[in-house]
Amino acid sequence: MAGVAPKMSSGLIDHCMTMASDMLKLPTQHIWLDYDKEADVLYMSFRKPQRATKTIEMDNDILIRKDRNNIVGLTILNASMR
Repeated sequence: MAGVAPKMSSGLIDHCMTMASDMLKLPTQHIWLDYDKEADVLYMSFRKPQRATKTIEMDNDILIRKDRNNIVGLTILNASMR
């Protein structure tokens, strides 16, 4: 039937709605997400191309990617464990 979305669990939809609400609070207009399942790494970019000039490694398996004073992305290691 045209115009009918495929069935999705309400749990998945609820998670997406929560995530969307949280992401709209970020001070950026665009967000690109890439997930490497084998490495369990989530890449978040706030501009394309990212072109980071500096990486700051945090204690909690998060890498902050910066270009001068601007955060241009995050790399989240062990993403599925969060």
